Amino acid sequence: MLKGFKDFILRGNVIDLAVAVVMGTAFVAIVTAFTDGIVKPLIEIFGGTGDLGLGFRIIADKPATYVALGPIITAAINFVIIAAVVYFALVLPATHAKKRWGKADAQTEAELLTEIRDLLADGDKSTGGRHESRIGADSKERDTL
Repeated sequence: MLKGFKDFILRGNVIDLAVAVVMGTAFVAIVTAFTDGIVKPLIEIFGGTGDLGLGFRIIADKPATYVALGPIITAAINFVIIAAVVYFALVLPATHAKKRWGKADAQTEAELLTEIRDLLADGDKSTGGRHESRIGADSKERDTL
């Protein structure tokens, strides 16, 4: 049981995934610091003179009903920045590399399995459902020569 776990952990995919998660977490921290330090103060310029920033109260007399729009806008900007970096730093280069070095005739797994199934079905039709051993047939042919 431990050997199987060790094989699983040492597989390249798991290690690559762990590195990606750690790098992604570090990158999110950088983007969050950027938006909190630069973008959020710029958004709060439009929020008025109060300490609460951009937003509104649902009920004017109750401060607990304040809906803060600044953090929502900041989170949306975080998402757009992270999505852009992931696309331009990872997805676009990977797609370009596949086009440049990938096989032109690459088939999907489903296409290959369908082709194998069709070949097996054609083979059963041509032999009438019987599978003869070619080893025995070859030796008989040699004996008659």
